[in-house]
Amino acid sequence: RRGFPRGISMIPADAARRFPLELLAPARDTDVARAAIDHGADAVYIGGPGFGARASAGNSLASIESFAAWAKNYHARIYLTLNTVLFQNEIEEARQLAWDAYRAGVDALIIQDLGLLELDLPPVELHASTQCDIRTPEKARFLDSLGFNQMVLARELTLAEVARCREAVDRARIEFFVHGALCVSYSGRCYLSCAECGRSANRGECAQPCRLPYTVYDGTGRLLARNKHVLSLMDNDQSANLEKLIEAGVTSFKIEGRLKDAAYVKNITAYYREKLDKLIAAHTNDAWRAASLGHCTFTFTPDPARTFHRGETDYFVNGRRRVIAELDTPKSTGERIGRVARLNHNPDTVDIKTEAEIANGDGLVYLDDHEELRGLAVNRAEDLPNGTVRLFIRDRLTAHPALKPGVTLNRNKDRVFAKTLAGDTSRRAIDATLTFAFADKELRVTAQACGAAGEARMPFDCQAARDQERARTGIINALKKTGGTLFDAADVQIEAPEGSHLPFVPVSALNNLRREALTKLQDAVAASHPKPQLRHEPLDNASFKDAALDFTANAANSFAETFWRKQGVIAIAPAAETDPAVLKDAENLMHTRHCIRMALGLCPRLLKGDEEAKARFKERNGGHLKPEPLYLTDSKGHRLIARFHCKPCEMTIGFAPAGSFPVV
Repeated sequence: RRGFPRGISMIPADAARRFPLELLAPARDTDVARAAIDHGADAVYIGGPGFGARASAGNSLASIESFAAWAKNYHARIYLTLNTVLFQNEIEEARQLAWDAYRAGVDALIIQDLGLLELDLPPVELHASTQCDIRTPEKARFLDSLGFNQMVLARELTLAEVARCREAVDRARIEFFVHGALCVSYSGRCYLSCAECGRSANRGECAQPCRLPYTVYDGTGRLLARNKHVLSLMDNDQSANLEKLIEAGVTSFKIEGRLKDAAYVKNITAYYREKLDKLIAAHTNDAWRAASLGHCTFTFTPDPARTFHRGETDYFVNGRRRVIAELDTPKSTGERIGRVARLNHNPDTVDIKTEAEIANGDGLVYLDDHEELRGLAVNRAEDLPNGTVRLFIRDRLTAHPALKPGVTLNRNKDRVFAKTLAGDTSRRAIDATLTFAFADKELRVTAQACGAAGEARMPFDCQAARDQERARTGIINALKKTGGTLFDAADVQIEAPEGSHLPFVPVSALNNLRREALTKLQDAVAASHPKPQLRHEPLDNASFKDAALDFTANAANSFAETFWRKQGVIAIAPAAETDPAVLKDAENLMHTRHCIRMALGLCPRLLKGDEEAKARFKERNGGHLKPEPLYLTDSKGHRLIARFHCKPCEMTIGFAPAGSFPVV
């Protein structure tokens, strides 16, 4: 029970951990996908030619087929993202893509549009995308009843809420985001980009208005924040909570970043592989096991702060945190490396007291007097005798008036680390046992791993070696040379007929036997890759009897409408993507657990026990403690209103109604 929330019971081991633990990594293309598996991923999710919720991360089915065949060597799984809202004229193309992906060897389809369930989909697992907005046990139970094999819970959930969702499902596995960028809105419920510029988040085209700076006013026009990134969240980091999440019922740990480069994927995948492996090693129970084969050896020390990094937050997993937004910048903030000690002119250099080695070509950042992030490029770094480092910078110091002694510097471009990650940085191998045996006229080498075997035989006139110990050492050393294969020789055995002596065998013969046995073993391991599971049989469910659904049901085609009517829905509005007019007056263009008031220190919950502070708050808030709306403007002229719903502790964002925006 260590670290588990009070009042929430652990899931019984036979139920919570009936599935192996899966590290699920992103891949923008098959090269990145290979890097992910090489660095310890049990599964990857990747886009196909279309409908993958990342418009710029598509891949050909031919490349996916080749990659899937290779991944089977490690029993790694491939999940195809088919998780956009689909228009009527796209349904047949999406159906055909699902079948083509199945034939290419993918293990599961990740979907959002439930209209797909009305089609003749291939016999393959279905996973409910995070875009399905799975926040409650009722929603989890509903999707489980539809036959989904795995579901991605909302990132905003606490441990207790994760546990309740897990308790509500009988069959599906639970997937949870553990690292990467956080959408400020509940996934599948953000329409701000669509409303402002016609680029739909549900179609993989989000313009990311949440990363823009906003100026914030209260209802009287009082300025609360100027050009702050009040909707831009820090990056998710659940690395300290993995054991708690497992106890809550999570078995698939998802890394965000399908647009990220190979360096990021290598670093973050390796980081979580090490974390999970330590947990698995600490629990002898067979239920704590990895979902794929092999172990990884890295040539670098994984560190999330050394690739793209917006700070870190564990979000709501351990309860609400006041600071979850990175108000000053949506860019990578990197790792702290020291403070400015001295500024020099002619030439322009900066001396720093550093906590890390600085390399030529590094990129540094600092906050200026307005708390905005500024960049500093290092042309050359020289160590000084007094323990400081002198930086020869690309700009003149006059371009950095806020750079003063005492200012903290972070590094968000680590040239040495990036160069390291550009090379070969991991070896993933499967432990194998190799056995040498012989008879009067034959040599035999057998390679075994993971319940599979490969055998090689060679006719040979066996003559006893003069030096038996040397012969034994030579056989063992030859069979241990597994470099260039998928295997490590974890154990080498020699079987000799009783009373016989080891023969003298040329190294070339041993090498040929070893290569053939390992090749056959590799084929046997790949062939034993578990076949794609079928979607669970749907169960009866009347959760939506007599319900009416608005545009947030994201029904953009007749198949989705048919699906919902079968669930008992009597009325359903079209998706916003098909009828943008519904967004004009919508109050919930963005629905979130993030609170701007909390981020700015203006939430009455922060005033508990402080009567003077409460009085001041009421004076500035219309005479009461219930938070009034706040108003936001961006550089493009958009005027938004943030409304606060204190009972569920949520916030919605919409366009400010005409005449409501305060005079400023």
